[in-house]
Amino acid sequence: MSRNRRPAFYEFFAGGGMARLGLGEGWDCLFANDFDPVKAAAYRANFADAAEHFREGDVWKLTAGDLPGQADLAWASSPCQDFSLAGARAGLAGGRSSAFFGFWKLMQALNAQGRAPRTIVIENVVGLLTSHGGADFEALCRALAEEGYSFGALEMDAAAFVPQSRPRVFVVAVRGPPPAGLQGEGAFHGRGVRQAQARLPDDLARRWIWWRLPAPPARNTDLAALLEPDEAVTWRSSLQTQALLAQMSPLHRRRFEAEQASKGRAVGAAYRRIRVEDGVRVQRAEVRLDGLAGCLRTPAGGSSRQMLLVGDEAGLRSRLVSPREGARLMGLPEAYALPASATQALHVVGDGVAVPVVRWLSENLLRPLLAAEGSALAAE
Repeated sequence: MSRNRRPAFYEFFAGGGMARLGLGEGWDCLFANDFDPVKAAAYRANFADAAEHFREGDVWKLTAGDLPGQADLAWASSPCQDFSLAGARAGLAGGRSSAFFGFWKLMQALNAQGRAPRTIVIENVVGLLTSHGGADFEALCRALAEEGYSFGALEMDAAAFVPQSRPRVFVVAVRGPPPAGLQGEGAFHGRGVRQAQARLPDDLARRWIWWRLPAPPARNTDLAALLEPDEAVTWRSSLQTQALLAQMSPLHRRRFEAEQASKGRAVGAAYRRIRVEDGVRVQRAEVRLDGLAGCLRTPAGGSSRQMLLVGDEAGLRSRLVSPREGARLMGLPEAYALPASATQALHVVGDGVAVPVVRWLSENLLRPLLAAEGSALAAE
């Protein structure tokens, strides 16, 4: 990268453009793509220059000729459903995640033309590290190695930045030797990453980079601070709330009552889950009281909709997380335009990447990495 220009990037599986927002104004987007029409509409609504570079459609139908110039970074938040613990774990061969190879054939074509991006970031659920006993992660690493990249992975939970539990893995790959100052012990080398690296064969392990990324400052906000005013949202009926309470285990119920008694107002995020109790499958409502929302999901079904349970002087009430609250939990700015439909809005935000996580990665690894390359080129 020239020291006299801003870094440029391609964004694949761009969704509503959350990776772009995380990278920030210091980057130039050369090309972005997504197949989903709802997400594509959200992208266009939030980026005035979308007509210049955004392409809606199947990544498999793109060619290298559709990608202008030479990007410093290719970002890919490829479909994660096949890796998710909630999915069937079909792996890289699965229908949705096979879209990754649609992206990868573009990277191969760019490399053949001498236009390979200096860096690649692949973001996915942490199940990527263990899918098919680690075979899928090994296949990903081998694909990177065959195109001349060295690589490392970081486990980053959005909970370090926003009040939402959202663990994700970020595979960061680079062509050429990385600066020594960006390697070493870091805050995001979790057990899953260490075990995944240990399973790699020797030829891939030699290409591994332990990226050094510092821990962020302590988060200073919780779920309750991001909620909309009580009068601005739609509450569920008392019968619906009682049904939710009836699905809570006695332990969860006691914990919620104790929280309300000690603080006067208790706010908990709840999901319905199927548990096996005494050999019988039982639907339970499980509430967390640690100041975090659970991981936002796309609203594919009733059990996937995250609810809020509030206990205060007005009694016990419940409701669904609102679209704007979902956007705040992803670190999106208040000005971010959401689809008018709540279902569509939650589809966009629930399938995205948390903006502050990308920003931390950009400021503390990606920008320094590209700046070091620019300095090295200037010295030659």
